[in-house]
Amino acid sequence: MIWIILSVAGAVLILLPLLYLGSIAPRMIAKPNMGAFRSYFYAHRGLFNNRSEAPENSLEAFKRAVEAGYGMELDVRLTKDRIPVVFHDETLERMCGQSGRVCDYTYEELKAFKLGVSEERIPLFADVLKLVDGRTPLIVELKIETMETTLCPIADKLLSGYKGLYCIESFNPLALWWYRLHRGKVARGQLSTAFAKDHEGNGPHHFAIQELLLNFISKPDFIAYNFKHSGILSRRICCNVFGATAVAWTIRSEADLQKARKQFDLFIFEGFRPCQS
Repeated sequence: MIWIILSVAGAVLILLPLLYLGSIAPRMIAKPNMGAFRSYFYAHRGLFNNRSEAPENSLEAFKRAVEAGYGMELDVRLTKDRIPVVFHDETLERMCGQSGRVCDYTYEELKAFKLGVSEERIPLFADVLKLVDGRTPLIVELKIETMETTLCPIADKLLSGYKGLYCIESFNPLALWWYRLHRGKVARGQLSTAFAKDHEGNGPHHFAIQELLLNFISKPDFIAYNFKHSGILSRRICCNVFGATAVAWTIRSEADLQKARKQFDLFIFEGFRPCQS
């Protein structure tokens, strides 16, 4: 009997690490080339200042980023009438001083709200794509808080006709899974952080995303991680062993950028202008 117990225990000790590695492994075959993305720094929500006429995720902030030669990271959500707009928060309170969520309003209703202290309004995703026009690359974050992935085909309808360089990312592995099934040639990235340390949640799904345990579903090409938590083992294995591109968010100083260079390949920044030389 003791030998049976030892054999089972030995098999478990072998299988568990294999299951773990299989769970966190990124896409390994037919990967898109991420090389072209590495020539840029990425302005977080555009080159913005929320106390100016160029608040975050505004057309003016994106215009300034393009003119400065930066790539951009931006956030896409659906309105009540299923129109994709560019806005970060789920609710309107912080940026517009209004109650409710973006999805509670039609686009026509949202047009009445100003962004911060500016005259800028929440932009259509289509208008942002038209403004950038392929001049610099885009990292498009799909904001999906539920299991509903309606945003994916709606946003993709616009992106599929876009001639510029772009990739998509999301905290929600189901968004990446949709792209894996329907748009496999598009580079996709898993967003994550140490949720408990950031006081953003400690549920089982937070742990699974933090440790990249759902990569077996989404098979990401890059891992976009809060640079403050670069030491998370799963992130290090996924990027340093399996070769996923490592994206750092959000860098807020030149000193942090220099530290992050040791662990990451691409850098999303805000609040300063990185030297592009």
